[in-house]
Amino acid sequence: MIKIIIKLATAVFLLISTFVNAQNFQGKAYYQTKRNINMSMDSTQVNNEMQKQLQEMLRKQFEKTYILTFNKTESIYKVEEELEKPQPTSSGIRIINGGAKDILYKNTRTNTFVNNVEQFGKKFLVKDNLKKIKWNITKETKMIGNYLCIKATTIKMVNDYDEEHNKKETKKEMPIEAWYTPEIPVNAGPAYYGNLPGLIIELHEDKMHYVCNKIVMNPLDKIEITVPSKGKVVNQKDFDAMVEKKRKEVMKNFQGGRKKGGNSNSFSIQIGG
Repeated sequence: MIKIIIKLATAVFLLISTFVNAQNFQGKAYYQTKRNINMSMDSTQVNNEMQKQLQEMLRKQFEKTYILTFNKTESIYKVEEELEKPQPTSSGIRIINGGAKDILYKNTRTNTFVNNVEQFGKKFLVKDNLKKIKWNITKETKMIGNYLCIKATTIKMVNDYDEEHNKKETKKEMPIEAWYTPEIPVNAGPAYYGNLPGLIIELHEDKMHYVCNKIVMNPLDKIEITVPSKGKVVNQKDFDAMVEKKRKEVMKNFQGGRKKGGNSNSFSIQIGG
């Protein structure tokens, strides 16, 4: 009788422990980002030395550490805070990193996201539904750190810009390759990616690469995930329209400056946002 009671108590304890662990399941994943830069500019407008400087500056801007804080259904994705690095100005090139302070909140239970974006000197709250990604889960596996990962692929349709004529061309296909681990059963990943039966550890989006090099599971200090709340509320479609309008204005001004004989060696480039 005593043995039965002990076994029953043990089973109840294990059940309660499993439930508590599931409820408190949380962690942090640290991603290093990198982008392949291969740009070609009109040598009559921008000399070779300036092109090299520009490529190097852009490369450094894309090399950042992002932190994904997650639980079973929610996550916050933002860049790791660091001291601002001085930007070279002698060449006349100025890099504006519009996405450096963005905070992306995702909720897979409600299938929604809130992106706290700073753009045009203003703060916006881009609220909308998450797009469902249709993944092709393969049989290919590999070890990334201590985690066994499975390869998944998909195709993303993106706009193909013709910057010279300042207009959109037809859509083009962009291949996406992700490696996720079922050992961390959360529907989460870097940026807007997820919808896989495990945390995305590595992702390759055309020339953009995300590689997780550190994971902290169930830290001693409880993680608080709060929804961003400051900024003008817009949906993704309206926000994209604003960005597109601004992009056209910048291109028009740049082309107008070249026609008027302005300083073609002085210009700004905005990233993200």
